[in-house]
Amino acid sequence: MITQFSRKAILPVAALAALSAFALVSPAQAQSGDIVQTAIKAGKFKTLVAALKAAGLVSTLKGAGPFTVFAPTDTAFAKLPKGTVAMLLKPANKAKLTKILTYHVIAGAAVSASQAMAMKSPTSPPTVEGKTLKIRTIGGKVHVNNAIVVIPDVKATNGVIHAIDTVLMP
Repeated sequence: MITQFSRKAILPVAALAALSAFALVSPAQAQSGDIVQTAIKAGKFKTLVAALKAAGLVSTLKGAGPFTVFAPTDTAFAKLPKGTVAMLLKPANKAKLTKILTYHVIAGAAVSASQAMAMKSPTSPPTVEGKTLKIRTIGGKVHVNNAIVVIPDVKATNGVIHAIDTVLMP
């Protein structure tokens, strides 16, 4: 179960070194809510919040962080084949849903879009799920694998959310 981000989410020293170009979002820049509260307030992440609840990850993303979450919008989830979201939300598919959701999270750093754009492109930070993401800048936009960041820098008290237009699959 992944309420223990503590095992997988604490990035090893080598991984943190790879993220050294990423500065943390300062507390002064943070909003009043955590990642989950901020996603709810934004209103564009209803499917993501439902998925976090189904996977049992809400309390984890309410934790200290910092986290960088590449959050698929409701429109991104709607692009999945018909029935996929309903299938993933079933209790029998909790492990698969958890794997997909944790692939959208980098723990140990809150990375702003401008910091990502300033990095040598492409960068491959490890996700909580265990695989890496390919983050690069193309045409002045941040791309994460095959997704584009459509709303950058939605700040929270324990990290930052970047809304993306496609659900990432590990």
